[in-house]
Amino acid sequence: MKKLVTSIVLFSAISVSFALDAGDQVKMVLAKQKLYAGQYIGALNIYKEVLQKNPEDASVLHYVGYCNYELKKYDLALDHLKKAVATNKNVLPETHLVLGKIYLADANIEEALSEFNIYKSAAKPKDAVIEDVDVYISHCTNAKAMMTSPIDVVITNLGEAINSKYDDQTPCISADGKKLVFNSRRPSSTDAPKDVEGDGKYFQDIYISNWDTIHKKWQSADEVPGNINTDAHDACTSISPDGKQIFIYKNDVNDNQSRGGDIFVSKVVSNKWKTPEPLGKPINTSYWEGGGCISPDGKTLIFISERKGGYGRADIWSVKRLGKTEWGKPENLGPEINSEFDEVGVFLAPDGKTLFFSSNGKGSMGSYDIFKTTLENGKWTKPVNVGYPINSVYNDGPLVISADAQTAYFASDRKGGLGGSDIYKADLSNYGILQKDGKKKVKSDLSILKGTIRDGFEGVGVAAVDVQIIDASGAIIASTVTNDNGEYFITLKGDQTYTIKAIKKGYSATEEKVELKIGKDETFSLEKQLMINKEK
Repeated sequence: MKKLVTSIVLFSAISVSFALDAGDQVKMVLAKQKLYAGQYIGALNIYKEVLQKNPEDASVLHYVGYCNYELKKYDLALDHLKKAVATNKNVLPETHLVLGKIYLADANIEEALSEFNIYKSAAKPKDAVIEDVDVYISHCTNAKAMMTSPIDVVITNLGEAINSKYDDQTPCISADGKKLVFNSRRPSSTDAPKDVEGDGKYFQDIYISNWDTIHKKWQSADEVPGNINTDAHDACTSISPDGKQIFIYKNDVNDNQSRGGDIFVSKVVSNKWKTPEPLGKPINTSYWEGGGCISPDGKTLIFISERKGGYGRADIWSVKRLGKTEWGKPENLGPEINSEFDEVGVFLAPDGKTLFFSSNGKGSMGSYDIFKTTLENGKWTKPVNVGYPINSVYNDGPLVISADAQTAYFASDRKGGLGGSDIYKADLSNYGILQKDGKKKVKSDLSILKGTIRDGFEGVGVAAVDVQIIDASGAIIASTVTNDNGEYFITLKGDQTYTIKAIKKGYSATEEKVELKIGKDETFSLEKQLMINKEK
């Protein structure tokens, strides 16, 4: 995924310092190539070699500081960048840009504003536009405003059962709130491989935790059982509402199927996850696809892509399911949702109409913030920032919510965690996150209806059965399709009576009434089995 061109800093501004000897100039070019490739450790090692011979060279100090910034070693970055400014008043303007970003990441908003304005004044106009300095200035302005008007939520760290001293990210929960899947860069063994050319951290793997219904807490997380995790980066981007599928982002240069970044899916069989399979065309392309999520009825996939036809870098797209493995033509969600910056980390709420995502555009209060939009009359509403303290000046998101809308889970690299990025819980009992005005709504009215449609003679689950949900007036208000095992899953308004109807060609249709209630302490879930018989 492309970034807000932080400075890849600078390469348009200067190639190498001509005060360096020929050998060091060659090293600077090699380091620049590694920097372009995101190999910050490799680039830093070369820059440090050059710095030993040229300790007062402002441009070398700048690059050392920038590499440390990308590696999130902010103290070291700050030391080198400030020394670069002290050494040479005509330091690269980008030095002030990176200083501003470090100050903003430390919530020193006034200092950040000062550095951004220095950069804006010192840089050539076209460079200032490329670096999106106005966006960073807007982040500072937004942060000042939002921090003075916090929303009524309580944020808590999920603790050592889930988080580690390493990066823990991208929480994904099933609609019943019983499964939590996330990504972690903790070592899976004593000889776990590291991304030595990238950021030097352990490769990312997928972990899972189950909800302890007795003690009301998450059990200690462990690697997802089965064939999902590999020696390369493996990242979940969502779990299906029924908890039966995990959508995965893979980008492995040694794997032809995932080279460049594509979306895969893994299905669970006997509590073990099968080897992920690519979703294929038209979802995956030669461009970067960064993951996605499936709607509660299983008919729509919302996903991230940098394909042509977007409005910026990474955009949000949607695609309708046509069959078991067939999809329609992807559609961009449009300029109301997508900006000229990155939109990532999508989650469609159990209500099927509220979409949460992260963006680093002008509406953020620092780096990536979490936004929400609602599908109304076939159109997505203008996204709104979900507010502080869910959002902060740090990287926040993605965010998921429980079906009862009482709890949200999100990732953040804010201060006070166990290390790196952590997963947090937000108590939403006093904040109506699904409401336009954010006013308190005590409970969501959603309940879960699930079960299996079986062959009346053989007793096996029947795939691709159309399951219609009919209300008291006789109107079809929802529908879904059974999976390979004949299972269906759907979220509906509780405290109502419905008729569930199963239809498949070659079988006699069957229907039955069901009554959905509303849970008191957790989302109400009703399991209903139906039998269909082959036509004679």
